[in-house]
Amino acid sequence: MNPLRIQGLAFSVGAIVLAIVAITAARFDPQVELIVVAALIVLLGVPHGALDTIFARQLYGIQTPWGWLWFAVIYVLLSASVVGFFMLAPAGFLIGFLLISMLHFSGDPTAGTPWLARALYGGAIIVLPTLLYAGEITRLFALLVGIAAAAPVTEFLRLLAWPWLIGIALATIQRLPKDWLTALEMGAVAVLAVLAPPLISFTVFFCAMHSARHILRTIDYSGRSSLGLILGATLLPMLGVLLASAAAWHFLGGTPINGAIIQLVFVGLAALTVPHMALVERVRLSGWIMGSASRRD
Repeated sequence: MNPLRIQGLAFSVGAIVLAIVAITAARFDPQVELIVVAALIVLLGVPHGALDTIFARQLYGIQTPWGWLWFAVIYVLLSASVVGFFMLAPAGFLIGFLLISMLHFSGDPTAGTPWLARALYGGAIIVLPTLLYAGEITRLFALLVGIAAAAPVTEFLRLLAWPWLIGIALATIQRLPKDWLTALEMGAVAVLAVLAPPLISFTVFFCAMHSARHILRTIDYSGRSSLGLILGATLLPMLGVLLASAAAWHFLGGTPINGAIIQLVFVGLAALTVPHMALVERVRLSGWIMGSASRRD
């Protein structure tokens, strides 16, 4: 079994076990939970986006310091535009962030997965938590963009939740005889999203599925055999992320700590996701899953 399938199986089993534990065990203190979640996302989730330098080199042949300087400037400008959008139109930012997250996550399943199944999978971690945790979702969104913008978004997601759950269940059953592991992954994401608290389910999905899968596919795409060499490519981008995070934390000094953490993590994720997608989606849509990545599927 190749690394992608091992990762998918490990995630699926772990996600189902965690979901069962989550509904039977006592919750951590909310602030402790938030701090742990934020640390895991930064340490285990964000590094996969730091590999964008590999895509930039492969796609555009960037080799010179001048070329990398221009790449960094464009990347930072795109990220800064997202932060500016958040400051000017928080409701629009929230809706846009959720939509691009669904689209981006839909790239996780293996080659041959139908587009509707991908869409249902990509939106599961966003939509399905509102089945049991709508109030908590509203509170989290409110920390990000305020209650006036948060409440209608949560209500809309809640209306979608049951049809979405039925849809992903049917898509899982349909996929089962053709690719049992992808079906298991889809089912595991749905179970995790429904049963586990929202921040926990998102963190486990983002770090153990989305980020881990992207790193494995990037290793294949780059042609490098060493995970150490791949991770080495993340050092400078991650340093930049950490410095930007420290500056943002200072800027948010007057914000209550829960709100500051939520804004730092999710506005930061959105700001990194837009330029990240500008690179990765081009590769994915032009066949990197069907090409280099599918050889490992």
